[in-house]
Amino acid sequence: MKTVLITGCSSGYGLETARYFHERGWRVIATMRTPREDLFPRSERMRVIALDVTSAASIAHAIDASGPLDALVNNAGIGVVGAFEATPMSHVRKVFETNTFGVMAMTQAVIPQFRSRKSGVVVNVTSSVTLTPMPLASAYTASKMAIEGFTGSLALELQAFNVRAKLVEPGYGPSTNFAQNTDIPVADLIPAAYAAFAEPIFAGFANPRAVTTPSDVAEAVWRAANDVSSQLRFPAGADALALV
Repeated sequence: MKTVLITGCSSGYGLETARYFHERGWRVIATMRTPREDLFPRSERMRVIALDVTSAASIAHAIDASGPLDALVNNAGIGVVGAFEATPMSHVRKVFETNTFGVMAMTQAVIPQFRSRKSGVVVNVTSSVTLTPMPLASAYTASKMAIEGFTGSLALELQAFNVRAKLVEPGYGPSTNFAQNTDIPVADLIPAAYAAFAEPIFAGFANPRAVTTPSDVAEAVWRAANDVSSQLRFPAGADALALV
């Protein structure tokens, strides 16, 4: 039986991905900052563990508590939408702490066991903002683009040990908590000078031509985790596929 640890499982893509892997017979370590066992079926193959990916102590505890892993899915992330001019640098740093450095820290924590067994896969969930420039997403895009470059290089480093690294690139998921998963309301990051520019962009968010669902992402993560080819990128969702 294979075991996967998934970060950011309290809602959205992470929650659906944890359920998806469990339904297919894997042992799942579903992690989140505040554990909620009620989100998942009662099962010996499902464990819910507290994890803050910005804390070295929390990462070490979660890895120790999980036991041997076959896959790591770095899904946890926070969003930021707004004019970069109005985004405090303290918030930009917070976004990078989770979206970038948290992913790197989790990856570094599991590499030793994967390398020693010459088996394992790291799946990093980024975003379709890495596929084409998008307005009002500068800081968020930067945090995700860093992981794109990181994962591509890492894949080359680890292939000598039969360890794989993959990217899943979801599109826009209005059913998720992305816009709410931030300390700063979107309205506070749209100064009056940017209002006219932002209005049609937000209108497009409200009426998208195509979207990404949590099941789209869960399926893409599953494919990536089980893929043994050299394919690096796995777009997820109709809108992401259209961009590709």
